[in-house]
Amino acid sequence: MKKCFVMVIAIALFVFKTQAQILTPVHWSYGAKRISATEAVVFLRASIDSGWHVYSQNVKDGGPVKTSFSFNPSKEYQTVGATIEPTPITRNEKVFGMDVSFFETSAIFQQKIKLKAKQTTVTGKLEYMTCNDRQCLPPEDIDFSIPVIK
Repeated sequence: MKKCFVMVIAIALFVFKTQAQILTPVHWSYGAKRISATEAVVFLRASIDSGWHVYSQNVKDGGPVKTSFSFNPSKEYQTVGATIEPTPITRNEKVFGMDVSFFETSAIFQQKIKLKAKQTTVTGKLEYMTCNDRQCLPPEDIDFSIPVIK
């Protein structure tokens, strides 16, 4: 009887542990490239696991949470224009009842900045939501820090 009880507890712990795993199907990386003495481009890359997708910055209201970027104000740099994204896939998603634009596999977002210092670190926050054909994960906020060196 004691062995049976221990076995039931072990199975319950295994099931609990496997269900408690946190899904992270999107992995972010960052970089920067100077394009002149006073300008640079920062890159924010989403590497997306197979079967998952990340939404465009240009999703209409009533749909999923769109990807967004906010850059912290700084005396060392200033953003120039909007954050550029690659051409997304657009399809009707029944769960949202509308056409939505998204990325699969990877997406590189680019933000041009005007430099006011020789070296700086561009900081900010990004928000995104990811889904597959069975589920959507809650939106996630991630802080980023991207050094721009000479």
